[in-house]
Amino acid sequence: MSLSAPTLTTERLTLRPVREQDRDAIVAIQSDAAALEFWDEPAWVDPARFERFLARSREMAERDEGVRLAVVDNDSAEVVGWCALNDWNLTFRSVRLGYSMARRVWGQGRGTEAAQALVGWAFTDLGVNRVQAEADTRNIASGRILEKLGFTLEGTLREDCVVNGVVSDSWVFGLLRREWDYRPSPR
Repeated sequence: MSLSAPTLTTERLTLRPVREQDRDAIVAIQSDAAALEFWDEPAWVDPARFERFLARSREMAERDEGVRLAVVDNDSAEVVGWCALNDWNLTFRSVRLGYSMARRVWGQGRGTEAAQALVGWAFTDLGVNRVQAEADTRNIASGRILEKLGFTLEGTLREDCVVNGVVSDSWVFGLLRREWDYRPSPR
């Protein structure tokens, strides 16, 4: 099966392939050191970093490794984040979820809404059996998003990241297709 980036629409959001026109919004999100405090790489200091982000987005799709989508607010048409499915494994029917949202939309349920749409697409359209996600153990909000979607905390990777000289642990969450069918609705 070939992996082509979808366009998904929810009540408040549209998830679509990342475009060159998304540069300013994505650079702003990925340059916000406070927003990326618990991220697994430092905040961008060079706006040219977007070119690598865009090229990698295209490469992931071309190689059937994953998709990276811009998260667009339906009312304002502004890019408020991005989400991705990485490391798609057709043999094992598994994939990894990742997302990053602008701080101005934190606490509004948009991260949950975007992740729910992408995870649903993975299970229904790709036939994925397992979605995995990791979150820094200090990132309580990201852990809550995953729990709202029905993910199970499966373990902790001890001292698996070093970003800006800070060593941190990561939680590993997993969600199976059979659990998705019976998940609670996120709120």
